[in-house]
Amino acid sequence: MSNGVITSTDKNIVDLSRSKRNRAVSKTVRATRERLQSTGRSTKVFDRDILAMHLNAVLQSALVTPLFVAAVSAIGLYLNPAADLLGWALLALSVHAINVLAARRASRVEITAADTVRWRRRLLAGQVLVGCSWALFSLQTCATCSGDSFYFYKAAVILVAISISAMNGVMLRQGVLFGFLPLILTLVVSAALSRQMLDVGLAAMSAIAVVFFHYIADRQYRSNLTLMSYQSEKDDLIAELEVAKSMSDEARRRAEEANLAKSRFLASMSHELRTPLNAILGFSEVMNSEVLGPLSNPTYREYAGDIHRSGQHLLDLINEILDLSRIEAGRYELNEDALSLLEIAEDCIGMVQLRASGKSITIHQQFEPSLPQIWADEKAIRQVVLNLLSNAVKFTPQGGEVTVKVGWTAGGGQYVAIKDNGPGIPEEEIPIVLSAFGQGSIAIKSAEQGTGLGLPIVQAILAKHDGQFVLRSKLREGTEAIAILPATRILQSVPAIEDAAPVERRRRTFA
Repeated sequence: MSNGVITSTDKNIVDLSRSKRNRAVSKTVRATRERLQSTGRSTKVFDRDILAMHLNAVLQSALVTPLFVAAVSAIGLYLNPAADLLGWALLALSVHAINVLAARRASRVEITAADTVRWRRRLLAGQVLVGCSWALFSLQTCATCSGDSFYFYKAAVILVAISISAMNGVMLRQGVLFGFLPLILTLVVSAALSRQMLDVGLAAMSAIAVVFFHYIADRQYRSNLTLMSYQSEKDDLIAELEVAKSMSDEARRRAEEANLAKSRFLASMSHELRTPLNAILGFSEVMNSEVLGPLSNPTYREYAGDIHRSGQHLLDLINEILDLSRIEAGRYELNEDALSLLEIAEDCIGMVQLRASGKSITIHQQFEPSLPQIWADEKAIRQVVLNLLSNAVKFTPQGGEVTVKVGWTAGGGQYVAIKDNGPGIPEEEIPIVLSAFGQGSIAIKSAEQGTGLGLPIVQAILAKHDGQFVLRSKLREGTEAIAILPATRILQSVPAIEDAAPVERRRRTFA
């Protein structure tokens, strides 16, 4: 099982994938998504917006109807020079002016939710007046016209009038149906009285046109309503996300303040903790070694050894916590220099060799020869290798084996792999082991327990070097820890330039 470690320092320090950190944001997004998926939202919420859109459309197209009435009157007077069309034109323009003035007044006042229904009824009444004017137009006759030309003229005018009214009154629901109901009734009564096929056809065509344009206007109205609903839901979602973002920013600010306070506390307490610990370690070592003379009671010497080991453990813990806090605060600076990974691995093996011999553990070396130097922090890389070796020796049983490999990676970098044949780590516990203060069940049951900060420090140091840490382990099959340095850290030697023959001076010639 291979688990690649993300090179972000924050991920190396704490586990940011816990759901508690983003619970407020997740709850807000979930509630908004459920509201977006619900289809039972009432359309009364948009009544004011719909009425405002209709008033805007009426005011923008205020000149269309006068121009159309003027064109209809001019063509009608050309076909029938009677004076009836002039009176109808004056009536139609008056009705149109009343509707425009009502729309302008409604657009200037503040319409509340209670006034919406009242203003909608007024606008529908204005549409009925418009329909009455077109009903009077349908009663126009032409005694001097030859053939059926005047019927075609009225049919064309009525169709254009219905289409214009449908386009202007899309946001006024049922405006086309109510507006041209007087016209349809007038045409039906005229057809019933005259019983002529042209009157019947005109009535039928006008009724079909009104129904058709009413259907088109209703579809357009529903489409606009759906778009407004989506826009409103989007605005609500943006508002909720902004609130959640502000909450998250505030939580992050508080966390940063707490982290800064922790770092300052550790920085100020490091001296206060190390000074008494150095005295405890020094005096306990003097007492354990009996430098100033033998102790009368051998139990006191054992107590002194226990005090020294406990103090050393506490000092190591303080040093690791301080290293981790510096890395987390971004104050861990690298003192980079050219160094050999082979030499560091050999030195670290020598440092843990005595402890490994005490447990009869054999350390095998598999080094690739002639590895070039790398550009890295020697103290940090030595700490990485030593932490991994110490863990391998710690958890390997008596008479076990540890293999240390140093070589090239497939990408041109270098790696240090330390493999043991210990009890291994269960796959589900690997993320716990890689987190700060995390320990697996094997480490908890083991007699040699650590602080749980070794591997997080290794991850953070490799991340500072743009490297990668991979941990492979299976239960009862051992563990392999691999520290990888990228190819950009490899120092390639450049061969010397051979001496070249001097270039002879070229002789100048003049024409």
